[in-house]
Amino acid sequence: MAQSTMTQTTPPGNWRVLYAHFAWGLAVICLLIAVVYYQVLVKLVTDWWQIPDFSHGFLVPLFSAYLVWEKRETLRSTIIAPCWGGIAVIFLGLLVLLLGVYGSELFLSRVSLVIVLAGLVLCFGGRQFLKELSFALLVLLLAIPIPAIIFNQITFPLQILASKLASGLLPLFGVPVLREGNVIELPLMKLEVAEACSGIRSLMSLFTLAVFYGYFLEKSNWRRVALVLASIPIAIAANAVRILGTGLCVQYWDPDKALGFFHEFSGWVIFLVSLACLYAVHRGMSLFPAKRRQI
Repeated sequence: MAQSTMTQTTPPGNWRVLYAHFAWGLAVICLLIAVVYYQVLVKLVTDWWQIPDFSHGFLVPLFSAYLVWEKRETLRSTIIAPCWGGIAVIFLGLLVLLLGVYGSELFLSRVSLVIVLAGLVLCFGGRQFLKELSFALLVLLLAIPIPAIIFNQITFPLQILASKLASGLLPLFGVPVLREGNVIELPLMKLEVAEACSGIRSLMSLFTLAVFYGYFLEKSNWRRVALVLASIPIAIAANAVRILGTGLCVQYWDPDKALGFFHEFSGWVIFLVSLACLYAVHRGMSLFPAKRRQI
């Protein structure tokens, strides 16, 4: 089956007309997406604003837009080959939207937008266009809060892990402890590692920032992946250190201040320390030059 294509042989005088048609078409598509996904997007932005675990979502669309902008020269030289398969992908995305709306599953409703965008790129630009923009589209998934059922499955093990690490470190500083699940019993009081203290917030934020950091400051793909993966143990260890610091403040300073100002302020400090650790890992990687492919 022959495909409609537009190559660089297009007369220069027609580019202005083509861009005008493209701009109008893009505006109409954006309007339709805004109408269909209005409630989904409003709820998503509200979650970014109200839930600290997902506040990094505001940065993700900006990063994705930058990725598209950076690809502008490559996209201009890419042959436009509209593909009928894009319609099937768009239909799939709308089907997922219906399942999410009528099944009261926000995650499906939000993921459907990424699927629809991929279908639009494939439909109007072709497979090569979709390949060039695939990373920018996948990055958008970082802005979507994970489903509650998965979130809960991750959070509780992190609470237990943080409790174990902190209760194992506190005796090294002369603080006797007794741990029962996610509750650390100190001589002066009980310290509960609640859901908010599980480290899931710093883990998700650091994971997202590791993607940004790796993209801007590293050219090797395997190093980028390694940095993203390194963010997971760094965030877990940093959260354990935060609980350790809280326990030490409870024992040797003031319990009220330890659970008040120090607990909140230490979160920011530990996150900055996590970023420093991520930077240290990156610097350590630079000691081992990446192998270059021989052509």
